[in-house]
Amino acid sequence: MSPPSLEAFTGDERELLSRYFTNLDGPVFALVNLPEVVKGALFARYSRSAKSLRRLFLDEFVGDLDVTGDTSLDATVGLRRAEELYERVFSEYGDDSVAQLGGVHLAVEQSSNLLTKILERGRLMSYLEQSTRYIPYDSRLPNGHYRYVREPAILDSPLGARYIGEMDRMFDTYASLFPVLCEFVQRRSPREEGVSAFAHRAAVRATCLDALRGLLPAGALSNLGIYGTGQGYEQLLLRLRASPLPEAQRYYELMLEELDKVIPSFLTRLRRADRGGVWADYLRQSEEETARLVDKLLPNEVPQAGTSVSLTYFDRDGEDRVLAAICYEHSNLPEAELRQRVARLAPEERAALMAGYVGDRQNRRHKPGRAFEATSYRFDIVSDYGAFRDLQRHRLLTVEWQDLGTDLGYVVPELIEEAGLNEAYVESLERSRALHDGLARYFPELCGYAVALAYNIRFSMEMNAREAMHLIELRSSPQGHPAYRKVAAELYRLVAEEAGHHLIASSMAFVDLSGSDLGRLEAERRAEKRAASRRAKAAEQGTSTSP
Repeated sequence: MSPPSLEAFTGDERELLSRYFTNLDGPVFALVNLPEVVKGALFARYSRSAKSLRRLFLDEFVGDLDVTGDTSLDATVGLRRAEELYERVFSEYGDDSVAQLGGVHLAVEQSSNLLTKILERGRLMSYLEQSTRYIPYDSRLPNGHYRYVREPAILDSPLGARYIGEMDRMFDTYASLFPVLCEFVQRRSPREEGVSAFAHRAAVRATCLDALRGLLPAGALSNLGIYGTGQGYEQLLLRLRASPLPEAQRYYELMLEELDKVIPSFLTRLRRADRGGVWADYLRQSEEETARLVDKLLPNEVPQAGTSVSLTYFDRDGEDRVLAAICYEHSNLPEAELRQRVARLAPEERAALMAGYVGDRQNRRHKPGRAFEATSYRFDIVSDYGAFRDLQRHRLLTVEWQDLGTDLGYVVPELIEEAGLNEAYVESLERSRALHDGLARYFPELCGYAVALAYNIRFSMEMNAREAMHLIELRSSPQGHPAYRKVAAELYRLVAEEAGHHLIASSMAFVDLSGSDLGRLEAERRAEKRAASRRAKAAEQGTSTSP
């Protein structure tokens, strides 16, 4: 493994940090001895900062904490007694749910975008990933390198020099276009009266970073904050251990080492060859055999390039199922009879029943209950990898994706064409394609690192109507990225028109199909108003306003 870019801390900083982080030099570490609200706030700020988590903690959080009494890691307090209790409970009752009751905040830094997709696959965990919308990739790490993975197998091969050179050029293009695009957007969308310079500048910056993120390769590094239970981490570590990606294997070891410092009892099975070893072998062998059979029985063909969203499955009686589920808790009839009865209701009666259940939604966070889980949709989607990254993080989805490559073509944002930057943008994407193709022959598991986020990937998403409401309303909002806004709009159309679920679609009152110029502007203005309100309140109370 190529060594991580280490950050230098002073002696005093190291003494302070050692109380709250399980190590000070590695890219993976757990947070300890901090209030839960501080951990959550730290991770939230982390997603929009270019700083490492430990530096962010020193710069923006330490000043608000009373650290005089913190002298050791809380992970060591009563650890032996807790381990003995856990072993007794587990051996006597065999209850896996015990491992759901202990949680850890873990930072995973300098991981590739391919690795973050493996890390974020579990449903029963929470993730915050460094945002390409707020963090430009035009600067270098302390070691002088651009932020992308340097896989030893590639670097030690005859392709190593080409890999470094081409990846650097992709980042050079990104860095050179950023100020040019910002200047264009500022001219095209000048600040209006009543809009602060700060909010306008932030919206312009986000718009430009959204358009340029397609130039970044999937090997670009990201920082990730994870919160999960012992059970969730056990499943995550098994995925890493079974993965063919060497980077995943390395982070398996790094994460297990740090988690052993805080929840060792919950992860003992992973260390055992007859438990964790056999479990990981099962996952690996199943994956390999399935791939072999699919290649034999259904060989690949050259796919048609382009983007698409199609509805591959839906329940024609889905709205009857939802209406019956709405009635179920308020009735004494069996579900089968309720379905028959709601199917005979007049259209206006069905609409009234749905409207009564959905209620008067004041914002998109007001969602109807679990009756909307009675029907589901399955979509086959081809979109750029950047949009996929955002959609994949919806944990309630059933999502599967194919290997990232270049055969499905790429997407050039309209803003890039309007700014006259198309030639440089496309030239960088073609460089990405050539590097991927050169690597694919020798490194089929690693060639995805070279693929720019503008390239398309095929993936499927299955979701119930309740999750569809959440995803479509959230991802169609004006402040969203244009790439996934288009996907959300098409999902909405398919639910309403192709599935014919008009009542369910009409319940999605906060779907926004409008175009947007500076999509983040209104959100930045609201954030600025909230910050001003906090400062005013803090001034009255004589308190600090730092995060």
